[in-house]
Amino acid sequence: MIQKWFRLQEHGTNVTQEIMAGIVSFFTVVYIIVVNASILADAGIPFEMGVAATVFTSFIGCLMVGFWANTPNVLVPGMGVNALFTYTIVQGMGLPWQEALAAVFISGLVVTAISFTSLTDLIAKAIPNSLKHAITVGIGFLLTFIGMEKGGLIVSGKSTLLALGSFSDPHVLLTLASLGITLFLFVRNVRGNLLIGIALGTALAALFGGLNTGSGGETALSLADYGSFIGAMSFDSIGSIVFWVAVFSLILVVLFENVGLIHGQMEMIKRPDKFKRTFQASAVSAVSAGLLGTSPTISSVESAAGISAGGRTGLTSITTGVLFLSSIAVIPLIKMIPSSAIAPVLMIIGGLMIQGIREIKFDDMTDWFPAFLTIAAIPLTSSIVDGMAFGFIAYPLLKIATGKWKSVGIVSYVIAMLFVMNFVLHTAG
Repeated sequence: MIQKWFRLQEHGTNVTQEIMAGIVSFFTVVYIIVVNASILADAGIPFEMGVAATVFTSFIGCLMVGFWANTPNVLVPGMGVNALFTYTIVQGMGLPWQEALAAVFISGLVVTAISFTSLTDLIAKAIPNSLKHAITVGIGFLLTFIGMEKGGLIVSGKSTLLALGSFSDPHVLLTLASLGITLFLFVRNVRGNLLIGIALGTALAALFGGLNTGSGGETALSLADYGSFIGAMSFDSIGSIVFWVAVFSLILVVLFENVGLIHGQMEMIKRPDKFKRTFQASAVSAVSAGLLGTSPTISSVESAAGISAGGRTGLTSITTGVLFLSSIAVIPLIKMIPSSAIAPVLMIIGGLMIQGIREIKFDDMTDWFPAFLTIAAIPLTSSIVDGMAFGFIAYPLLKIATGKWKSVGIVSYVIAMLFVMNFVLHTAG
C-alpha cells in the first residue's frame, strides 16, 4: 500500500530509507518549536500557545506536502517571516497579534489563489536571481542580529545605537559557551547538531542558574486552552491601511521565499515537475498557520537534510510531521529552554543564509547594487519588506539609467510599483 501510494520504486527509494530521512529532517528542524515560539512570544503570543501552534502547523503542513505533492519537503513556520510577523507587523506597525494572524490568514488565501494559476511561474521568472539571493542573505543578517540581541552580545549603546554587551554578564557568557558548543557540533556534522546544541546549552544554563525555571515545569499544555486559542484571529482592523500593508508584506515574503526555496529543493531531487504541487501545499499550509496561531509556513531550508539522507517522496515529510506531533508531550521541558541556548541557533542559521551572496554577480553594478541595498536594508531597518523594496525599486531604475530597460520584464516593473505603493501606504498608515 505504502509502496503504491508514494511510488517508492519509481523514485528509487524504500520505506526504511524514507523513514530514516524523515527522522533526520526532524532532528535538524525541531529547534523551530522553541525558536519560533520564542519569537512569537515577543509579539505577545503566550509561549505555550506558540509552541503548540508551531507543532500542529508543522504536522499539518508536512502531511499536506506529503500527500498532495509526494515530495520530501518539510513545511514549518519560517525563520525570517516569523521575524517579519513579530518585529515588523506587530512591534513596528502596531497591529495586535490577533490582527496580525488575520493578516497571515488572508495573505495565505491570496498566495493559495496564485499557486493554482500560471502567475506562480510568471513571478518566479520575473525576479532577478541577484535579488532572490539578496533577500535570503538580508534575512540571514537580520536573524543574526536578533540572535546576538537575545544572547546579550549586543545592547543599546549610550553614545551609539548599538554596543557590545558586558562580558561580566553571566547571560552573555552562557550564550558564548553555547555558541561554541553548537558550532563544534555543526562543523563536525553531528546529526541533530542544532537540537543537541540547544539541549547542551540548556544543561549548561542549569548548572549556572540561567534556566527558565519560573514556569517551565508547572503543567503540560492544556489542549482545551489551545483549542480556545485556535482561530484567535481578529479582523477589527481590516478596513485600515496598516492591515493591508501587513497583508501585502506577508504575500511578498511568503511568495518569493517559497518560490526560491522550493525550486532549489526540486532540483536536488531532480523533479522540477513537482514544483507546482509543492508550492500549492505550502500556500494552503500558510492559511492553516493563521488559523492555528503562528506566522506563515515555508518549505524549510532543513528539507535539504532529509533529501541528502535519501528522502525522495512524501513519506519522508509525513514521518517528520508525525514526529512533530509526538513532541507535544515534552512542552514543559521545552518551556525551560533559556534564550542563551536559542541565540546561537539564530546566529548559525543566519550565517548559513548569507552564503547565497556568492551567487550574486558583481561584474554588473545594475545587478549587484540593488542586491546590496536589499542586504543592507533588511537588518538595518529590521524590516524584510522594506529591505526588499529598496532592491526591487532600484533594480529597474538602474536598468533604465543604463539604457537596459528592455531587459526588465513588465512584471518586474509592476513589482517595483507595488513596493512604491507599499512605502506610500506605510507612510499614510
